[in-house]
Amino acid sequence: MSKQPQLFTSLSPALLHLYDLSDSIVVIIDVLRATSTIATALYNGAAAIIPVDSVPLCIEIGEQIGGITAGERDGKVADGLLYGNSPFEYPRSFIEGKTLVLTTTNGTKLLHMALANGAPQVITGSFPNLSAVCDFLLAQNRNVVLGCAAWKDRVNLEDSLFAGAVVNRIRHAFSINCDSSQMVEALYLSAKNDLFEFMKTHNASHYHRLSGYGLEKDIRYCLTADSAPVVPVFGNGKLLPAT
Repeated sequence: MSKQPQLFTSLSPALLHLYDLSDSIVVIIDVLRATSTIATALYNGAAAIIPVDSVPLCIEIGEQIGGITAGERDGKVADGLLYGNSPFEYPRSFIEGKTLVLTTTNGTKLLHMALANGAPQVITGSFPNLSAVCDFLLAQNRNVVLGCAAWKDRVNLEDSLFAGAVVNRIRHAFSINCDSSQMVEALYLSAKNDLFEFMKTHNASHYHRLSGYGLEKDIRYCLTADSAPVVPVFGNGKLLPAT
């Protein structure tokens, strides 16, 4: 019997350095809202998504390639950008065939950290592409690090819940010696009947932040499984759907 690959969960970018990424697929998780928006835009036909970690670079690349510049800082459209980080901003009628240059507070930062720390493959995950991500990870049969983008390095509920959902679905194929993976699965199992209500009842910080901006619709969408079944894979500076 072949040895099973290992599965780890990093609850915050501040903890990522504790994990060996050199032979792992790293899943970037930023449920509210970067990785939900990435999956949605690609599923709706975006030509590519270029994740960058600063607003000036976003504007510069957007001008160079004629792309759509988008992103947020602290939950709101960043100054100087035309579009934000809501999945509802990227229907097929708008995004199909276009390149989206995206910068976000937490998710794009973590993606670049994973690459800098030697990850050979980086994908993005969120509830809208939960099943696609799980199927991809099972097919690859490689070590996995689930990387939660968190909020300014502070652990958050929604990214932990998604990591738990992945652990719950694929644990049979992995060796798991990682307490944070056990923790997020237990959290997910306690919340899975109604993730939105769990976030609301437990006063999740990001629930309060986004609902304060009138974005409950975004939160519900980002916590709903499989509306955008595509696996965004990073390569050559771009996120493209897995083929």
